[in-house]
Amino acid sequence: MTGAVVDLNVVEQFLNTLDERSFSWHGEKFVPSDRLTSVEALSAWLEEHGLATAGQEVRPSDLAPAVALRDTLRDALTDGTDSAKAAQALALFPLRLALDSSGQLRIAAASGVAGLDAIIETVATSVAGGGWKRMKLCSSADCRRAFYDTSRNGRGRWCRMEVCGNRHKTRAYRRRQQGE
Repeated sequence: MTGAVVDLNVVEQFLNTLDERSFSWHGEKFVPSDRLTSVEALSAWLEEHGLATAGQEVRPSDLAPAVALRDTLRDALTDGTDSAKAAQALALFPLRLALDSSGQLRIAAASGVAGLDAIIETVATSVAGGGWKRMKLCSSADCRRAFYDTSRNGRGRWCRMEVCGNRHKTRAYRRRQQGE
């Protein structure tokens, strides 16, 4: 899959390998979890999303950079990003210009980390094209799922209005009722 830019949906799913949800909805109790806890888990996730590169095996040394990339990209979606920490983490993923098979220029990553180059290239391309501005973390403190904001004005706050948005509005209503 070298040289392929994946859909931002895959980047969203990569960001959501860290699930911080801690609420119940329709009887389903969400428990915070992390899907990238081992080399085998990273390898399985990359395979599941078509990012496994033929001939390139996930090594134990690939796990820490993958988690660092995910965490740094998630941090970049918040206002309180530590710029120095982010710069240090992103330095592991250099970009360059390369020619594709048709002779056209493209952004290319050469991180050496199995399967991550397509994610890095997609993020870089979406930053350059302005699409990254619509990638967000849910405003609900007990959710924090990454989502692509499809609202007309780009001001969406919740991953799902019918879940997190409704819960927020219900809490605000109850607070107003208690204050009266």
